[in-house]
Amino acid sequence: MTPAQYCQEKAAKSGSSFYYSFLFLPEQQRSAITALYAFCREVDDIVDTGIDPAIMHRKLDWWRTELTGLFAGHPQHPVSHALQPAIEHYKLPQELFVEIIDGMTMDIEQVRYANFSELALYCHRVAGVIGLLSAEIFGYKDRQTLKYAHDLGTAFQLTNILRDISEDARRGRIYLPQDELAKFGVTEQDILHNQNTAAFTRLMEFQFQRASAYYRHAYEKLPDADRYTQRTGLIMAAIYQAILAEIKKDQFRVLQHRISLTPLRKLWLAWKTMYTEKRRYKKWQRLNPQAN
Repeated sequence: MTPAQYCQEKAAKSGSSFYYSFLFLPEQQRSAITALYAFCREVDDIVDTGIDPAIMHRKLDWWRTELTGLFAGHPQHPVSHALQPAIEHYKLPQELFVEIIDGMTMDIEQVRYANFSELALYCHRVAGVIGLLSAEIFGYKDRQTLKYAHDLGTAFQLTNILRDISEDARRGRIYLPQDELAKFGVTEQDILHNQNTAAFTRLMEFQFQRASAYYRHAYEKLPDADRYTQRTGLIMAAIYQAILAEIKKDQFRVLQHRISLTPLRKLWLAWKTMYTEKRRYKKWQRLNPQAN
């Protein structure tokens, strides 16, 4: 199995919404973003195994060393071999990959968040930074696009947190800020015992509105000139917003079951968004011939 095949299999097996957005990319970009996603899966899987924290730290430390070797031109892991041409071609900075590992380390050392400021740092490391790396791969003309990519990554993570509350709680992690739990009168025991109370519903509505605001702010920051090159992120956003909408439509019963979309619906949303963005780009080209 080649490094590229390893990464492709890693992405396909995950069933992630991200996989469907990669399908419409040119080969070089698709290979790069698939390798980036495979790296994220490798380090994320370490902290989701439930093994001894000391072992998790050692495994993450191995990846820190591997990153040093990778950026020195000496990759060992199949994912690192697949990442090497992407890092060189798109000039991806090492410190952003280190920040992703720092975010995974937070999952070992910090299982509660006092307030949203603390949670925002976690979201930055495990999602916002990935948005920045993705934007470099997709390409942009206006650096404002990086602000869009960071906010969109945060929006994705906030959506994941709402969807996975019950699963995360079983792993000992509660990402919802402690001060907001207290504000709405929701206890950790309510979450751990799947108590879908009126207070929990109000808390979830508040979280829903925050996540929705991050999507809005991201779109507001995306320049028209970069919409088409960033279309993969917009495809991801269409899928993730559909998940968020389903959570609300289901009256926030995330403690009872995990909301997901069928592969067919994800594929439909990906195709629909791609079609819409292509038409929008052609119209923008007609109105801005000097930019072509």
